[in-house]
Amino acid sequence: MIKIGVFGVGHLGKFHLNNWKTMAEVKLVGFYDPSDAAAETAIREYGLQRFKTPEELIEQCDAVDVVSPTPFHFDLCAAAIRKGKHVFVEKPMANTMEEAKTLVSLTREAGIKLQVGHVERFNPALLALKDMKLNPMFIEVHRLAQFNPRGTEVSVILDLMIHDIDIILHLVNSDVRTISANGVAVMTDTPDIANVRIEFHNGCVANLTSSRISMKKMRKMRLFQKDAYIGIDFLEKKTEVIKMQTEKVPGEFSFDIETPNGKRTIAIANPKTKEDNAMHLELQAFIEAIRQNKPSQVDEMDGFRSMEVAHQILQKIQRNQPVV
Repeated sequence: MIKIGVFGVGHLGKFHLNNWKTMAEVKLVGFYDPSDAAAETAIREYGLQRFKTPEELIEQCDAVDVVSPTPFHFDLCAAAIRKGKHVFVEKPMANTMEEAKTLVSLTREAGIKLQVGHVERFNPALLALKDMKLNPMFIEVHRLAQFNPRGTEVSVILDLMIHDIDIILHLVNSDVRTISANGVAVMTDTPDIANVRIEFHNGCVANLTSSRISMKKMRKMRLFQKDAYIGIDFLEKKTEVIKMQTEKVPGEFSFDIETPNGKRTIAIANPKTKEDNAMHLELQAFIEAIRQNKPSQVDEMDGFRSMEVAHQILQKIQRNQPVV
């Protein structure tokens, strides 16, 4: 039985609590949250103990789940790691690159498991492609959300786009060569909408658009590679694969076309997606990494690299701001 303590029981923290409560191998020790209103709700709805200080909670746990606002991530994670506790922390893993670098060092010195909450890695629409060889050379992403004051302590880059940055860095087997970016602060003091172009050394190009001031929601990624197009709808949890091949495959919907290289077959498939809860899967993966002493599926370096690219994007946007 792994004893878990939760930092932050607000909107997102409640989702975490709901998932932890379903895991037989986990014991929820309690929580820490400075908000009396959030704490009273957690006590009433979950019957959990409220700890007076982070240190008291850390002492009673094997692992902690950090779901607090981003500015508090570093202090809570560092305190837990220094006590030899495993850490799950929501994205972004820290507020600054210096903090993220320190967390990477502390994690490696302590030999604990740290997992960053990039939940889209566990989205059924992406998991449906786990058996397909992906080598994208062009990626197009749209992640649009309606405005919500919650989470606006960070820019749209660190709030929304970082999900797609993490997935792209995971899929593209190459280092970043150049980044171009533009963004506008509309409702807050940081960019609320941004368009980014990332070029990799292997020739892959990714074009990302993120907005948290849209009228409709959208979370789509399109991958283009040699002889294939892959569409991933993270919101609807649907995946489409269109492949060009030399012959028909039984069971696939396909049709023939004439090309300069002769007749080719176009096959269209919709890989089956499971009705899985992505948050439950990521928290379960964290527990399995601890129990089986294996690497975290989204470890400290994954969290660091996505933050590094996100901060480079923010720097590019800042340089491109018009002089008023």
